[in-house]
Amino acid sequence: MKVVSKIQNIVLIAIVGLFFSNGIFAQKKDVKSEDKRVRIAQVEKKQTAEITVSDEDLSVKEDDDEETKEAKKTVSYYSNYLDEYRLGANDIISIEVFGQCPDYCVTDKTIPPTAKMSYPLIREGVFVGGKTVEDVADDVTKKLEEYIIDPKVTVTLVRAGSARYSVMGKVNAPGVRIMDRKVSINEAILEAGGISKEGTKKKVFIARINSQGFYSTEEIDLIGIEMGKIPTMFLQPGDQVFVGDKGLTFGKVLDYIGKFSAARVLFGGGLF
Repeated sequence: MKVVSKIQNIVLIAIVGLFFSNGIFAQKKDVKSEDKRVRIAQVEKKQTAEITVSDEDLSVKEDDDEETKEAKKTVSYYSNYLDEYRLGANDIISIEVFGQCPDYCVTDKTIPPTAKMSYPLIREGVFVGGKTVEDVADDVTKKLEEYIIDPKVTVTLVRAGSARYSVMGKVNAPGVRIMDRKVSINEAILEAGGISKEGTKKKVFIARINSQGFYSTEEIDLIGIEMGKIPTMFLQPGDQVFVGDKGLTFGKVLDYIGKFSAARVLFGGGLF
C-alpha cells in the first residue's frame, strides 16, 4: 500500500508540475506575442512620425520668405507627381511583404518592356504597366492572400527610368515631362505654358548632372537666345529648368530638393 501511495503522490506531483509549466509557457508565449505587437506598433508609429515630419517641413508657412515658399512648392509638386506616377518600362521598383523578406520581397527590379514582372508564388506574374505603386500593391496583396495570412505589401518606386525633364518656378504650367524628342530650352518653357506674369526671362536657370555625377547649375541668357545672339540650348534627360523672379534664389530651391527623395527618384544625380 505504501508503494501504491508513493506512486499516486508522484503522479499527482507530475500532473501539478505539468499544469504549472504549461501556465508559465502560455504566459511566456503571451508576453512574446505582446512584445511583437509592441514592436510592430513602435515601427508603425515611427513611420507615421517620419511622414508627419516630412509633411510639416514641406508646408508653406506665413512667416516663410518668398524664396522658401517657392522652394517648398517646387518640392511638393515632385512629391504629388510621384503619388500619381504611372509605371512603365525601365522604371525600377521594389516590392516588400512585411515579415516575409527575403523570400517574397523583390528589390530594385527593372520593369521589362512587357511591363509584366515575375514574382514568387504568382505564376502568371504581375502586370504593372500604367498602374500606380498603390495599384500594384493592391494587386499583389490580393494574389498573396491565397498563400499568406493578411499580407502587408509595400511597393516603392526606386527610380523613374524613362527620360524626363522638368520646368518649375514662374511658368504657367509647371511640371515633369517625358523627353520623347530633342527639346530646346525655349520649347520646354513654351510647353510649360510660357513664363508667368511674376516671372522674368532674366532669371532662368538649369540644373544638369555633370560627368562626376553631381548637379552643375547655370544661368541661361534666354533673351540672348531669342534675339539670335547666342545658340539655343538643348535639354538632356534629367535636366531641371527653373524660371524665377527677382526674389528667387536658385540655391534655395536646390537646397530643399536635396532634403527630399522625390526629385532623386525622378532624375537621380549626386546632389542628393
